[in-house]
Amino acid sequence: MEIFKLYWHAVQSRVCAHCVDSDRHGHCRLSGEEECGLKAHFPRIVQAILSVHDPRIEPYVDSLRRNVCAACRHQTPDGRCSTRSRLDCGLDRYFPLVIDAVEEAHVGFEKHEPAFGD
Repeated sequence: MEIFKLYWHAVQSRVCAHCVDSDRHGHCRLSGEEECGLKAHFPRIVQAILSVHDPRIEPYVDSLRRNVCAACRHQTPDGRCSTRSRLDCGLDRYFPLVIDAVEEAHVGFEKHEPAFGD
């Protein structure tokens, strides 16, 4: 699970600083019933992103819907999400930035990973 902390730091610095639900320092202001979709589903988000290798965004969105949104309490069994349709889902709103942050972090981790036998 430690690897998810490293991915989280990459996403937090890239996304949270620009989020409308954060203060000017990138700290989340959501509380109580409102929970950041990034925080709530982060391991699934990372796995959904890393399972795709495509220059187009559509396969990433498909993976997000199938692996993350399907497990979210806001989405109905028929795939509709009132939070997403109201543009209140931070994950959906900032997903392109999340993809970039996770993929850049992943490439960085691979560069620093010791070779087999080292």
